[in-house]
Parts: sequence; structure tokens; C-alpha cells
Amino acid sequence: QVQLVESGGGLVQAGGSLRLACAASRRTFSNNAMGWFRQNPGKEREFVAAITRSGGTYYTDSVKGRFTISRDNAKNTVYLQMNTLKPEDTAVYYCAARATSSSAWYGTTVRDYNYWGQGTQVTVSS
Repeated sequence: QVQLVESGGGLVQAGGSLRLACAASRRTFSNNAMGWFRQNPGKEREFVAAITRSGGTYYTDSVKGRFTISRDNAKNTVYLQMNTLKPEDTAVYYCAARATSSSAWYGTTVRDYNYWGQGTQVTVSS
């Protein structure tokens, strides 16, 4: 069992920045691929970014060049640095984890992950 706790959400003006963090309870955090998703009311949860065990990163097109996912295995934490925020980035952001034996695996759908955090609200005002 892995518990994930997100933090760092809040209210920011368009063009501003936020850094989300997701702390994992598991000491085998380094064996997990990690992902960030976001969701608005009435909409499906959508993929934002993923990072493999070996540090490979992947992004949805709408955040490329603005968001950066990273991980610190010593702190059992994954981060999402969000720059040049836009009102359309407003959502509840969730981190997700999946243990994998592959150093190169990453997932881009909700079904790919089996552990989820409770979410943190990000609101970008225009």
C-alpha cells in the first residue's frame, strides 16, 4: 500500500507559478513510476505529466514548455513545477503511482496507476 499526499496548490494569477509536491509513504518509492493528472467538475481526469523510474519525463501537449515534473527518491517525493500558468490550468491536481520493474515505463491514463493522492486545488485567475 502506498499513501500519497499532495501539497502546494493555491490561487495564483495568470502568468504566475506554483510548485506541487507529492510525498509517498513507501520506502520503495524509487520502484514506482509517477504521474500527475488533473480534473475539473463534470470532466474526466486527464493526464498532465509522468516520470519513469529512471527519470524520463513526458507531458501532455498543453503543458509542454511550461510544466516540469521531477522526483527526489531520497525524499520519496515527486514535484510538478508549473510556470506561466493559464486560467485553463485550473483544476484539482492528483498524483499517482504504480510500481513497475521497468525503468522506462510510464503511464498516461487513469487505469495505468493504482495509487492516488487526495488532490490539491489549483486556481488560476485571469
